[in-house]
This record gives sequence, C-alpha cells and structure tokens, in this order.
Amino acid sequence: MKSVAFCTLGCKVNQYETDAMEELFQKSGYAIRDFHEAADVYVINTCTVTNMADRKSRQMLHRARKKNPDAVIVAAGCYVQASAETIEADTAIDLIVGNNRKGQIVDMVEEFMERHNRAVNLIDINHTSDYETLGITRVSEHTRAYIKIQDGCNQFCSYCIIPYARGRVRSRKAEEIIAEVSGLAAAGYKEIVLTGIHISSYGTDFGNIGLADLVERLAAVKGIERIRFGSLEPGIVTEEFVRRLARIPQICPHFHLSLQSGCGETLKRMNRHYTPEDYKQRCELLRKYFDRPAFTTDVIVGFPGETDEEFEATEKFLEEIHFAEMHVFKYSPRKGTRAAKMPDQVNETVKTQRSARLLALGGKMSEDYRKLCEKKVLEVLAEEPVSVDGETFWTGHSREYIKCGIPSDKILSNQVVRCQMTGTKREDFVICEIID
Repeated sequence: MKSVAFCTLGCKVNQYETDAMEELFQKSGYAIRDFHEAADVYVINTCTVTNMADRKSRQMLHRARKKNPDAVIVAAGCYVQASAETIEADTAIDLIVGNNRKGQIVDMVEEFMERHNRAVNLIDINHTSDYETLGITRVSEHTRAYIKIQDGCNQFCSYCIIPYARGRVRSRKAEEIIAEVSGLAAAGYKEIVLTGIHISSYGTDFGNIGLADLVERLAAVKGIERIRFGSLEPGIVTEEFVRRLARIPQICPHFHLSLQSGCGETLKRMNRHYTPEDYKQRCELLRKYFDRPAFTTDVIVGFPGETDEEFEATEKFLEEIHFAEMHVFKYSPRKGTRAAKMPDQVNETVKTQRSARLLALGGKMSEDYRKLCEKKVLEVLAEEPVSVDGETFWTGHSREYIKCGIPSDKILSNQVVRCQMTGTKREDFVICEIID
C-alpha cells in the first residue's frame, strides 16, 4: 500500500484543505503517515503570509526530501501561488500544485509516479471566479469542525499578500456547505466554525445570499448545537445582521473582529476600511444583543510610520474595547506588498517594546473578562482529559471561548456540560464546577 504524509502551515483554511486532500488520498487506497515517518509521498501545504512563512515552507519541503530521497515531494498552496518562479527553480520539488488545483492532487501524483515528469499545476488565481469544490467527512479535531465557506479576498490591505495568493472572493454553494455540515453532525460533531479567507464577503459574488442567510440555514441542521465565526470584518456588523444572529440559539457569543490598529491614521495607511469609531459602534451593537460577548482580535505593532502617539492611541483604544483575548504581531515587511515599500519603517527594538506592552495589556484584559463571567452559567463542550498533579480535568471551551477544566473521573468527551468558574486557574484553563 502506498503512503502519504502531510505538513500543514498557516491558517485554518489550509488545515481544512489538508483534511480534504487526506480524504482524497485515503479513497484512492493510500495509507496516511505522520510527517515524521517514512512515506512514498509528502505533501507540504504551504503558507506565504509573511517572509518567515515562506522560509518555513522551504524548510519543510527540503526536510521531506531528506527523509526519503525517493519520495514524491509535493509543494501546494499559497507560497507556491505567490512565488511561482522561486518554487519552480527548487529542484527538491517534484510537483507544484497551486490554489484551486488541490482537488486533482491524487491524479497529479499518480501521473508523476507513472511518467516521472516534473509538473507545475498553477492557474492565474487572480482571474478565476470558480470556487474549487473540496469536502470533508471528518476533521483533525475531535469535537469542533472548521468549515470552509469561501475563498479569496478583495480588500487589498497594504501589508497583505493573500489576495495575490488566493485570488478574488469566491463563495461556496450553500447546498454544498449544508450537506457537509449535515454529514459531520450525523458523525457526532456538535460545533462548527465557519472559516475562509474573508467570510464577511460570503455570497457577495452570488448576490442572492449573505452570511446571515447561510447561518440561519445551518442552524436548522439537526445535531448542530454551536455555530462560531472564524473572523469577521467590522463592516458586516450592522443592527440587522446582529439582530438576526441573536435569534439563533446556536450562535456562540464569541466574535473575532479584525482590528489591526486602534489609530485612525494607521488604519488609513493599512488600507483598512473603517475607523476606530466605526469599530467601537460595532462592539456596542453586539453587546446590546448578547450577554457579555467575548471579543478577540489581531493587532499589528510597528506598522510603517507608527509614531509613539499613534501606538498610544491604539493602546488606549484596546483598553476601551476591553478584549477577551488579543493576538499581537510585530509588523514584518512582506515582499510584494505596498507596506514593504513605505517610508518610516519602525525599528525592531521599538516593535519588541510595543509588543511587550500590548501582550501585558492583553493578559490583564483576559483576566478581567474571566472575572466578568465568573457568575455566568457556562456551557462547556468537553474535548479531552488532562492530568494535573494526579487529578483529571476534562478540558474544553465555553460558548465564549473560555478554556475550562472540569474535575471529573467520568468520560465527558463531546458532551456539553453546564458549569460555573470557581475562580481558580490551572495551567492554561480555569477550573469549573458542574451545576446540574
């Protein structure tokens, strides 16, 4: 039996596509191996979001070649799409598979094994309106399923290469999504997370369906108890949108709202299409309709031209919104983007200092949010047992995405448990007691 191993770099969309490719290989009779094991085929699903991601992608491709010099080495995904000339010059690679071509990967591998002709399988991703159909019947996680609902982005933020690697917005047909979610629900998955490159744009290329319409239809799928969003743009958060979400009991009150900066001038240079005031209004709308919703976000420090005053404006704004969790990134110039050529690039030492300040603030705000929810009844989807000092805790996430640990010797896997926090924290979770 032939075997294949995968290495996935980057985002949840890449992980979804790897899961789909794994199933295609399994259906064709391949055994799935761990990437650290010997295999006949190695597929590296690459990332290109930063220069470091490019470097990591190259490293993993060369690592695979060293593991088995006779194996078929496949480079797939975003780095391939964005850096075609570089990747074609790399003799460690046998097959090059761009985005929107992953569905044919098994045929490509089989053809290479037969003819041993190096092949490049790329399309002009910026001039296609076709959504590539890929599907899954299982996921790499045990209880939560990430569902890809769209691909591509039309935003062209000045720091981001992804529109050039993923192309324009292309939405997946609602019927396909519903069928996939129905199958996963029948297999026992209770929570779905809607993901994509820019899910707020879902349906804009169809014209007759939007994200809220899709969610209402998914809520009707038997067995689905939770629906969570991967990431939302502030612009989609209108009163009508939030009112519709609030009527859906499965919606988790956890909203990852992309921010990047809390300073209006910085946002303009980033080509982000909102102001801090707009963002604040969206958060207030969500707080109006949901009880203590959790806001999480991404923040970039040290963007070109960010002065001390601009950074302090961001810091003040973050405190004002009071996020449950923040992901803080030091700006890294990405070749091929407008921001990489901007004047007034910020010193690395300054970036590190600013990052440390925001990480400390993020830790404090996370603690504040947990305290805000101490008396709230939490519904925790138990995921896996963890042993700490001889005591077993079933860990999982609440609807607000608070990581909780429930002391229990019973098997709680994939059960939704109602509980409350005790105020004690262990490792990376808060201890909760079952209340009924």
